[in-house]
Amino acid sequence: MIGVFDSGLGGLSVLAALIETLPRADFVYFADSAHVPYGDKSETYIQARVLAIGAELIQSGCTLLVVACNTATATAVEALREKHPGIPVVGIEPGIKPAAQSSITRRIGVLATEATANSARLNALIKKHAGDVEVFVEPCPGWATQVERLDLDNIADIRQHVWPLLDHGVDRLVLGCTHYSFLIPMLREAIHAHATAKASQGVTPSLNAGLNVSLVDVADAVARQTQRLAGSLTEGHGKLILRASAHPEKLHAALIKLHLSHLAARVSHSPI
Repeated sequence: MIGVFDSGLGGLSVLAALIETLPRADFVYFADSAHVPYGDKSETYIQARVLAIGAELIQSGCTLLVVACNTATATAVEALREKHPGIPVVGIEPGIKPAAQSSITRRIGVLATEATANSARLNALIKKHAGDVEVFVEPCPGWATQVERLDLDNIADIRQHVWPLLDHGVDRLVLGCTHYSFLIPMLREAIHAHATAKASQGVTPSLNAGLNVSLVDVADAVARQTQRLAGSLTEGHGKLILRASAHPEKLHAALIKLHLSHLAARVSHSPI
């Protein structure tokens, strides 16, 4: 059984990619909704939560863990691996490497929670994979909370965070939080609106205009890495258990609201 966890609903975007790649595997998804969001919490707090959740999932029978949360990975994935050396742990990190490799303008933006934006792990990723690229890190406080509320249509400050990055000439926007995958339609609208606004001002479109700006999401890469480590776990019953530290019923409602209703048929209400 594969355990997948996040501070809340964001990791469902990773879960969807995992199930598409490993359709016969059995999964437990745990949302730490009693403590969401992680983005404004201290490193000590986040690490304690990650270790507690990891231990609980392992005790319930999970033999592979996926930390489907950028903030939790940046803060605590190494501590989790050290605590359970016999359990493979897959983390998720902002897609700095693919963004830097594919950027034409050699400028990329990273949309992240405050904790991820300030983490040593993100700084190390940038130094390792984007040494010849200018990187603009943009903290986006409140976005993950809005996704948790399933209030996707009223995030008023998306342009406020995205447009300055586009003005800097970035042509890759890295989604540094799994929650942000559910904001892709709004992010694309903001990119299109920026290009339209510049055109109306007589600004000649450049490489970073409109659809030439790519959103970089690494959920599929996480799924491929999990597949490499899964071994016999790829052959299960295709079941899914949803768990949460608070309001577990919200997970079922979220599958519909977040356009993941195809996963609902897999949900099991008894242990696998």
